[in-house]
Amino acid sequence: MGKQVNTPSQAAAHPAPDAPPPAGGAPGPVDKALEVLSALVATGAPHRLADLSRRTGLAKPTVHRLLRSLAAAGFAEPGENGSYRPGPALLGLAAAVLGEEPLLTHVRPVLDELRARTGQFASFAVRDREWLVHVEVRSHGTGLALGPRPGEREHLTAGACGLLVRALTGEPAESGDPTAADPSVRETHDDAEELARAAQNGWALDPADPNAARRALAVAVRAPDGTLAGVLALSGPVFTFDDASAEIYAPLALSAARSIEAGLAAAAPPRLGLVAEADNGRSGGGWGRPSPAPRA
Repeated sequence: MGKQVNTPSQAAAHPAPDAPPPAGGAPGPVDKALEVLSALVATGAPHRLADLSRRTGLAKPTVHRLLRSLAAAGFAEPGENGSYRPGPALLGLAAAVLGEEPLLTHVRPVLDELRARTGQFASFAVRDREWLVHVEVRSHGTGLALGPRPGEREHLTAGACGLLVRALTGEPAESGDPTAADPSVRETHDDAEELARAAQNGWALDPADPNAARRALAVAVRAPDGTLAGVLALSGPVFTFDDASAEIYAPLALSAARSIEAGLAAAAPPRLGLVAEADNGRSGGGWGRPSPAPRA
């Protein structure tokens, strides 16, 4: 397992704390149960009762009562020394959702090829309010903990992925609480030139940091209606991810994102008044390879 560091690129590999209570009042029973479930699936299971209480901010008796109810329904499972892990019912729900998600059917083969071409971690993240959730991850197989794990969340202030989302949406970054337990929530002062460059290029890169263990590059993937479908990310050890390597990886990642978008557009229902555009080599023969020239 790799060491933990609080750099922008490495911070993405840490589980995020659970969402705050709904605005306008204290959380109700359902909110509390969802908070416990969110904490239960964080990296490092099985989790002790004290850890779940700290992560959710709920009293130990409340967490224990909810865990017993969740365990009775199969959503939690007791472990050793009073710890708990996700139960078979929860695992089944996750597998069913991921297996039937149309977006991911287009993402998975592209991630496989991108990982094979670059030798880096390849992942796809979707947005959840001020977080990005890595729902598909392809590891380079070295065993180094220098990439996101499936289901882990990254704050929008954590690094390249969040920078790209902020650049494309124009949303101001909410500065992280310096006292927050999660190291991926960082104080951020957006640089206008950096945001403009990311918006123009369509990709963003973690700054070069000699003290960092990991570096990441992020590319936007858009849905057929133009909204942000997710973020495609390449990440790996910083010594394999210098600026020159990033200039090589960026076109590959951009081509991979366009391939996903082409698949989504082909699967989308047709809209009246639109004429299909040339795919510019995005169909046939795999992404990144041009289509045969038309005959005279």
